[in-house]
Amino acid sequence: MAGATGPKRQDTRKFFENLSGAGKCIAVLTSGGDAQGMNGAVRAVVRMGTYVGAKVYFIHEGYQGMVDGGDYIKEATWESVSSVLQVGGTVIGSARCKEFRSHEGRLKAAHNLVQRGITYLCVIGGDGSLTGANLFREEWSGLLNELIEQGLIDEEAARSHSQLHIVGMVGSIDNDFCGTDMTIGTDSALHRIIEVVDAIMTTAQSHQRTFVLEVMGRHCGYLALVSALACGADWVFIPEMPPEDGWEDNMCQKLSESRSRGSRLNIIIVAEGATDRQGQHITSDLVKKLVVSRLGFDTRVTILGHVQRGGTPSAFDRILASRMGVEAVLALLEASTDTPACVVSLVGNQAIRLPLMECVQMTQEVQKAMDEKKFDEAVRLRGRSFENNLSTYRLLASQTARSELQNSSFNVAVMNVGAPAAGMNAAVRSAVRVGITEGHKMFAVNDGFEGFYKGQIKEIKWGDVGGWTGQGGSLLGTKRTLPAKHLDEIAEQMRIHNITALLVIGGFEAFESLLELYEARANYKEFCIPMCILPATISNNVPGTDHSLGADTSLNAIVETCDRIKQSASGTKRRVFIIETMGGYCGYLATVGGLAAGADTVYIYEEPFDIRDLQANVEHLTQKMKTSIQRGLVLRNENCNENFTTDFIYQLYSEEGRGVFDCRKNILGHMQQGGAPSPFDRNFGTKVAAKAIQWITKTLKESYKEGRVFTNSEDTACLLGMRRRAMVFQPVAQLREETDFVHRIPKEQWWLKLRPLMKILAKYKTSYDVSDAGQLEHVTRVRPKENDASAAI
Repeated sequence: MAGATGPKRQDTRKFFENLSGAGKCIAVLTSGGDAQGMNGAVRAVVRMGTYVGAKVYFIHEGYQGMVDGGDYIKEATWESVSSVLQVGGTVIGSARCKEFRSHEGRLKAAHNLVQRGITYLCVIGGDGSLTGANLFREEWSGLLNELIEQGLIDEEAARSHSQLHIVGMVGSIDNDFCGTDMTIGTDSALHRIIEVVDAIMTTAQSHQRTFVLEVMGRHCGYLALVSALACGADWVFIPEMPPEDGWEDNMCQKLSESRSRGSRLNIIIVAEGATDRQGQHITSDLVKKLVVSRLGFDTRVTILGHVQRGGTPSAFDRILASRMGVEAVLALLEASTDTPACVVSLVGNQAIRLPLMECVQMTQEVQKAMDEKKFDEAVRLRGRSFENNLSTYRLLASQTARSELQNSSFNVAVMNVGAPAAGMNAAVRSAVRVGITEGHKMFAVNDGFEGFYKGQIKEIKWGDVGGWTGQGGSLLGTKRTLPAKHLDEIAEQMRIHNITALLVIGGFEAFESLLELYEARANYKEFCIPMCILPATISNNVPGTDHSLGADTSLNAIVETCDRIKQSASGTKRRVFIIETMGGYCGYLATVGGLAAGADTVYIYEEPFDIRDLQANVEHLTQKMKTSIQRGLVLRNENCNENFTTDFIYQLYSEEGRGVFDCRKNILGHMQQGGAPSPFDRNFGTKVAAKAIQWITKTLKESYKEGRVFTNSEDTACLLGMRRRAMVFQPVAQLREETDFVHRIPKEQWWLKLRPLMKILAKYKTSYDVSDAGQLEHVTRVRPKENDASAAI
């Protein structure tokens, strides 16, 4: 999908309390291939449906269960979806069903639904499952008439069930559905692939081997393309863009060039549906034989297969599934007779609704374009996210021996500032390589501004950043030092090295640093150069962006630990864990981690609380212990309240819960900063750095006059951030107004809207603003201008 158009956000806020599910029956089913995160979606549908007063049913084994009826269709309860959030696959089963494809099968299914009063259907599956659901809806009134004729239902039953409402959620590890940036399961599948690649890289380096990895994706190359970006693969084969004729020579030349530059391994990624321009299948074995016969390299093949579907869902997939599930119930409650069947989708950072058949048609057009060998068209139809991945991959793969020798009068410095965050190294690698490709001389600054004023600056070459993508922390070294006290020395170092542009990758200190340099432009001409920040901090507390590099890796670390703790609590029964997360004054990690881990309560600075709230939370847990779910999980942001410390809350809960539950506490600490970057952070870091360097190149050319670079306008000191649906360059001077400098957080934070959702899923009565939802949009094909900074990443 190239973009989505929709009505402007309404002025009046609308709350879902006005939407009642009383007297309505919603059924949820999973169909087609399973995907991690489906259970999160099922859980959200069941709990949101129950919350609004509707009856919710499970349909086990997909459409097969709908056709067979009986015990396959069972009423769901709040407790029946407990402990499923962290489970991969689908707990209600999925099956491919031939019978539902026949008219007789659909007639049986309609009868089974009417018998139970079900007229609202939530389908989680791929495009085939959703197309089937739409056909079922179109035939509904005809099926009811047939059931009346056969004497299976009476006219009253037909009248009260005259409309079937359908909402779809896309669960597919291939990410092959047009209209959404990410489908449920894709991020988790990438986690499995990258875990394998990381393991393979260590053995490949030991033996100087070439590895050919085959990943899933019969018709869609998303997994192959993104994993190639995330691990810095030497070559990738995808169905949407077959290699040019003569690819065999080009690939072998690239592999041998990489070895001659000192690399000890090569990684080649092949999507299972890859072909050449003539439509001949390119298999992993074919690639292996080619490398062995032409280059004589020791080569091994690894076929990942169903490993990619397995394992626990990533934090991203749990949050995506929970948001989509709640949105799906809202869409069903708001559906009227003339509302088309819709899918809930994710575009940028926003949940939207799109007509189901528009998305299906667009998805089918991609296949048609590939069949007709219109490959550029196929890539375009896949949407901006896919296009951006491909263009970034090409940019990083375009290095030739010649590009190292291109002379440029521009010297670009790259540095890290603040605390380490996973993904920083991927961003540095991408910046260095794209900079070299664009003809610049790239300089690395060690240890932040402290290293800068001490002169720890040296040129960094293409080969120096090999293998950086998967490394955690900061290989350049990073410090929290701000530049203000050392402006003279920094200006002098800029003169010595003739630095003409600066890329700073870091957190809140990076933002403050760039503001200080921008404000010092009046006194130092050395700072009158293009400067750009890429927000990178686990706290996600930088203004001007919804998402910072490193936050996703940290969330996964939190969620993994919470899963283990919940398992421990389930074993001992009647136990509540109080867990402290990092984040400074920003409650992002605690809130979103709580949503992904299924927490009962989350305490944060942004939402003040008092002793009465603590008492109510204890009471809520006491009630919970009377059910079959006898465990509790409470998250607390480290700075949420100076008096209600983790120890205080632990002691309060222990005292008040005496005889009902016992407590344990756990401070997660710096494990949240460490570890290998998640696929999301590797990919995000790689793409944003490439985009930042392209902006720097453009700005350098515009500000190069009379043999030197000079610019003092505010739009040449920018922060590149994700805002709702787009990546935007924003002047740091303008972001000052949006920032609370005392608490080091933005004044407005999008994720606060997720808090009511978290409370609803934990069975708290709350108010939920749905002003952003409830608007059906349309799939569009607006082409973003090539230089448009707001083109989605």
